Amino acid sequence: MTCILELPRRLDCQATGILHETLLARRGEPVTVDAGAVTFLGAIALQLMVSAQAQWRSDGIAFRITPQSRGFTDGVAALGLPPEFFSEEPFL
Repeated sequence: MTCILELPRRLDCQATGILHETLLARRGEPVTVDAGAVTFLGAIALQLMVSAQAQWRSDGIAFRITPQSRGFTDGVAALGLPPEFFSEEPFL
């Protein structure tokens, strides 16, 4: 069964620390991250999401970020990644 993690509106340093602990606890499980309410995406949070996606792929376990708010995709783009970076089909 896929675990659904709902992100807070602001992914700042404090929220990223909490998210990191949550992701560590879910390692080895399929995860869907709900970024539908995100209005601010900090650089450290983006780095964590990129790293988590790579780790889950390396482990051969599904990792998705859906839905994605405009604030989330704008933050991804503002920090240098293409806005569709997390829109690829999940690795299964």
